[in-house]
Amino acid sequence: MNGNNPYAGPPGVTNAGEPAPVDLSPEQERRLRRTVAGIVSRTESYLPDSYAVGSELSVGTEGPQATVAVNPPAGHPVSAGFTPDSDELEAGIADADADEVARGLAASAAMQVMDAVGDVTPTAK
Repeated sequence: MNGNNPYAGPPGVTNAGEPAPVDLSPEQERRLRRTVAGIVSRTESYLPDSYAVGSELSVGTEGPQATVAVNPPAGHPVSAGFTPDSDELEAGIADADADEVARGLAASAAMQVMDAVGDVTPTAK
């Protein structure tokens, strides 16, 4: 059953389940952290204080990954994740894209609360 072992494979080959190393320059990492912090800040500005907003940066198999999550006071948490490509790491993520993510997260979190409370009236089918 060697195929079920996530560390199986010839020596020197990236093990299954282990991401290939990604080298970010210090400036790219700072820019990504600043962008994610901006999304968190924008999301918080759309919501009352009772919503908890946080973020996480990690390295996955496709490169750096950023996740921003909102835990509403009632209902299920919502999150948005993205994996910027090398061009986005160099140029930075557009403000319009960051604002769209923040608005979407805030709206989804508000819907979770409304759904949990039972105050949703369908407007269309």
